Amino acid sequence: MIFVTLGTQDKPFTRLLEALEKEIEKGNIKDEVIVQAGSTKYKSKKMQLFDLISQETFSDYMQKADIIITHGGVGSIVTALNFEKKVIAAPRLAQFGEHVNDHQLQIIKCFEQKNYILPLYDFEKLNEVIEKSKTFIPSKFISNRDNFLKFIERLIEE
Repeated sequence: MIFVTLGTQDKPFTRLLEALEKEIEKGNIKDEVIVQAGSTKYKSKKMQLFDLISQETFSDYMQKADIIITHGGVGSIVTALNFEKKVIAAPRLAQFGEHVNDHQLQIIKCFEQKNYILPLYDFEKLNEVIEKSKTFIPSKFISNRDNFLKFIERLIEE
């Protein structure tokens, strides 16, 4: 199963869902595709879409999925990595009205450099990236949370 999560952003990310639908229609994706679409309004007979789902249902889908495809939000990426899943991350881009700026490009590049995820920059290559994910061995995710909290504590104490 492929679980797609678009987060709760107030802007649509139909571009990713259209790319997925295209690969399903070509027969390249045969897995069940479940989508947490947030505010992205999209109709599909080939994917199961939900606007928002409970945290429990979200966790169940994360656990069951073979691949997680997500937008470039830190929370979505880290959640999938904490489930030790193979992650494909696609940035929302300002030029398509998917976000106010392109910070998700930088986020994805940082996770890619550490070999945590596979990036999807070119949606025409979605099938190639999915195929690559089948043999991809991500690095074990190491959170920087503790260092970040210590840094904030030092700032507060000063």
